[in-house]
Amino acid sequence: MPAITGKQYIDRIDQLQTNIWIDGKPVTGKISEHAAFKGIMRSQAALYDLQHDASLKDVMTYPSPLTGNSVGMSFLQPKTKEDLANRRAMVQHWARTNNGLMGRSPDYMNTVLMAYVSSVDILENQQNCFPANLRAFYEYAREHDISLTHTFIDPQVNRAQFYVEDIKEPIAAKVIDQNEEGIIVKGARLLATQGGITDELLVLSSGGILEKGHGFLFSIPSNSKGLRFICRESFVGGDSTFNYPLSSRYEEMDSLVVFDNVLVPWDRVFFYDNIPVSTSFMISSSFLPFTLHQVASRQIVKIEFILGIVQSIIETIQIEEYQHVQEKASEIIVALETMKALVIKSEVEAKINQWGFMQPDRHTLQVAMNVFPRVYPRFAEIIQLLGASGLMSIPTENAFQSTIRKDLDQYLQSNEDNAEDRVKLFRLAWDLTMSSFGTRQTLYERFFFGDPVRLSTQLYYSYDKDPFVQRVKDMLK
Repeated sequence: MPAITGKQYIDRIDQLQTNIWIDGKPVTGKISEHAAFKGIMRSQAALYDLQHDASLKDVMTYPSPLTGNSVGMSFLQPKTKEDLANRRAMVQHWARTNNGLMGRSPDYMNTVLMAYVSSVDILENQQNCFPANLRAFYEYAREHDISLTHTFIDPQVNRAQFYVEDIKEPIAAKVIDQNEEGIIVKGARLLATQGGITDELLVLSSGGILEKGHGFLFSIPSNSKGLRFICRESFVGGDSTFNYPLSSRYEEMDSLVVFDNVLVPWDRVFFYDNIPVSTSFMISSSFLPFTLHQVASRQIVKIEFILGIVQSIIETIQIEEYQHVQEKASEIIVALETMKALVIKSEVEAKINQWGFMQPDRHTLQVAMNVFPRVYPRFAEIIQLLGASGLMSIPTENAFQSTIRKDLDQYLQSNEDNAEDRVKLFRLAWDLTMSSFGTRQTLYERFFFGDPVRLSTQLYYSYDKDPFVQRVKDMLK
């Protein structure tokens, strides 16, 4: 099966009948019709449909090396700098359909899987490692256009640096047994975004493994026996795109994943019970450079959207003449151009890595990942500062359809827009920065790749500073 359509995606997820709980109740019937999931699933389906737009075929897909059929460009293992640019073009085309608000759009997880398989040689001849399984799964996912999410964070029981869980019933997911069919996993993991609305769940160790049972990489169908997704409260405000222009479409949902003696078949186990591999695979593989390239490309689109909102507010209420307003808008412009420059630089300075793939410059992208988590919360603040009381003077769609419409038209108009258009704009700004959906977006971007302080530390220790120190020493001779 080549690249799928939106309908195929929705039908597949509905047929899974995955064990999903929300607000203390199991989801029954078609999940695509559930209030908490229907908006995001339609938005995701629209992405898949773009793969079948004849004018976008060369942007969204490429010929499968196995069959020649069109498969998703996000699975492409780049061999040239042009391949990297093509991947960026695909990511940004998809991102512009949702203005970068879908952090778990399919291209992200497809990139994760591509990065892992592109470093699969790390697993060769290692104990309890199965590189052939990872290669086979990558090809299966590519040829069937499988949707994935992942989970790699342990529950926050004790975040001490060297905490070792010592209880009979595991809290953090761990391998508790194995048999001729596969490994048995029990416990829980955080924080599966889009949990339950993808075909598969990729489960991985993010490093720092102290016990063999907690180290693994595998994938399982979302409807696997014993697997449960326990969702947080939905941030979908309602169906109205007037009232909730963003949450009604792009609320991705996050979930706690419970493994209740889940059997992972051997052919889906990529490694387990190997502390050195479990601790080092993510950092020593090409995971970071390839996924950072995808994420930064999406984030550029998100900044463009924010700049558009800010400038729309400025023009609507005529505040462009104030220097503090110009300064705030310029902050966003500087961030946008900085991120664009970093992504392009990462491609210009890309090199063939040890496995024969064109890898974007890692340090450049690490800089981007240190920039964005710091500027994004500021963007929300800028919108709040410029919007001010306008972000609270936002009556609903029903109000505009009521007998008080005349009052709204009179008192909520702006110099540039009628009342309804003005309120639509400010409701959009509110949904991005002040609603539960919007504040979740801020938290999500702040911690996308982990603690910003830890990201700074990683950059500091990985960046080669010796040549610059040597120049100082030479100067002082």
